[in-house]
Amino acid sequence: MAIIGIDLGTTNSLAAVWRNGKSELIPNAAGDVLTPSVVSVDEDGGVLVGRAARDRLISHPERTAARFKRFMGTSKTYTLGSRTFTPEDLSSLVLRALRQDAEACLGEPIEEAVVSVPAYFTEAQRAATKRAAALAGLKVERLVNEPSAAAVAGHIGREEEDKVCLVFDLGGGTLDVSLVERFSSVVSVTAVSGDNRLGGADFDLAVARGFCEDCGLDFGGLTPRQRELLVRQAEACKMALTSQEMVLMSVDDGTVSATLPLSNEWMIRKCGPLFRRMTAPIQRVFLDSGISFQDLDDLVLVGGSSHMPAVRRYIARFLHKDPARNSRPDTAVALGAGICAGMKARAGDLKELVLTDVCPFTLGVSRYNESEPERDLMSPIIERNSVLPSSKMGIYYTIRDGQDKVDVQVYQGEHRYCADNTLLGRLLVPVPPAPRGRQSIRIRFTYDINGLLEVEVVNEAGHAERLVLQNKDMSAEEAERRLKELSRLKLHPRDQEEYRAMVARGERLYAVTVGSLREQVGTLLDWYQKVLSSQEALKIAKATKRLDRFFDQAEAYLGDAALPPPEPSGDEEEEL
Repeated sequence: MAIIGIDLGTTNSLAAVWRNGKSELIPNAAGDVLTPSVVSVDEDGGVLVGRAARDRLISHPERTAARFKRFMGTSKTYTLGSRTFTPEDLSSLVLRALRQDAEACLGEPIEEAVVSVPAYFTEAQRAATKRAAALAGLKVERLVNEPSAAAVAGHIGREEEDKVCLVFDLGGGTLDVSLVERFSSVVSVTAVSGDNRLGGADFDLAVARGFCEDCGLDFGGLTPRQRELLVRQAEACKMALTSQEMVLMSVDDGTVSATLPLSNEWMIRKCGPLFRRMTAPIQRVFLDSGISFQDLDDLVLVGGSSHMPAVRRYIARFLHKDPARNSRPDTAVALGAGICAGMKARAGDLKELVLTDVCPFTLGVSRYNESEPERDLMSPIIERNSVLPSSKMGIYYTIRDGQDKVDVQVYQGEHRYCADNTLLGRLLVPVPPAPRGRQSIRIRFTYDINGLLEVEVVNEAGHAERLVLQNKDMSAEEAERRLKELSRLKLHPRDQEEYRAMVARGERLYAVTVGSLREQVGTLLDWYQKVLSSQEALKIAKATKRLDRFFDQAEAYLGDAALPPPEPSGDEEEEL
């Protein structure tokens, strides 16, 4: 049974499938690959999704909803006619339409999907996305970050091995920025940042407001229908400016009439604050990764809003780098999600491909603040941009004489004070009473690529408590299965067969060499063990290739002396 990849977008959504050795976009019932992420309820109570719904944004704005992805994971509701929907409900209707189109195209039932989400989506937003998929009849174990999907799409079919790419993903409602390293069959996300409230919809609104400002109109005083008409006209002009130097924006609905020539320069002036907001996430990923602007090999622009010449010029000028010409802004994320679906289905032609991702937010626990006891401090355990899956530990001590329990509070966020971050969960752990600072607990966080966090707390007596923080739609059986997978993270990479073989090869070379060559082999083995300790696939892949090349040269130099001793034959064993 096929697994499909889905790009659930703010403006448009797409689906793709891995078959015949490539990721293929799936057309909808109208023959298009883009399905507008719009839902409308008609007068008879019927639900419309896609293009038909989008056409009703102007004629029936009170019965139509768009751009609801921005409010995933919140309590916002939409009243369309006599019915009320949550953002998850509306997203599920779009996902259901994509599933039905995929079933019609592929001729088989679709029960599972890999869905892309903005890299900077919080755990609440990711959980909401999974709930929406479940409502659409889709099992979703894997969410893939949109820039990661775009990076994978760019990797397939390319010969270059070692490259650093910045993926700038400006969609209809969100901005994601990721630094990605490609090496051999490993695509590794090094750092992510973004803005969940910045996208093409904000530019549409800014253009509409700028138009009203220059034409002497009060945007806030217009009716909902007039505002929607103006925003749709602004969107059309914005899109026209991708291929024209000047466009004429004109609105006339009988009560409001105005005309104004627009240019990209005019748009940069009116949208100045939005452009400036784009640079902060870019600076953050370079700072977090330790990579400089000069090390950047490729600038990949993704998302429909990156078509805007003003955006392309602004980012190119800021980075002193021209965008890659072969990027596919509208379809790259969907194609990458299709590749990830193929990986999930264990397609034979994708077995060698490895995709690593990072944790977008810091995860930690509360720590006593001696200077301000009423304001606990955040103590990070897994910091943002740590490679996933990740398993890390911190040691903490009692703060009061005779303390017999510790309240472990788990938080997500970047702020210094816990109150400014998001509380994910808590558990009480007993400790033997003792003077302050004499008893300790070890807190281990184990976090997987699908958003499952295991918190394990062990006191000095060996008593352990465990808290599993999971997406709300995950069954107990599914959580237990994933926990078994997580337990393997605690096995060191050096225990894996490939790496054991590389270490054994080095130890054999060390045994048959002397002098400076033996010293070199020993130094490289020590270095390799440290790289294995990082548990980062990209670093390990690079180190393994470097070590393999050195061992090849050493063995060629040593000739027959480097060969392993022959295996004893059966006769020899019998004689022994």
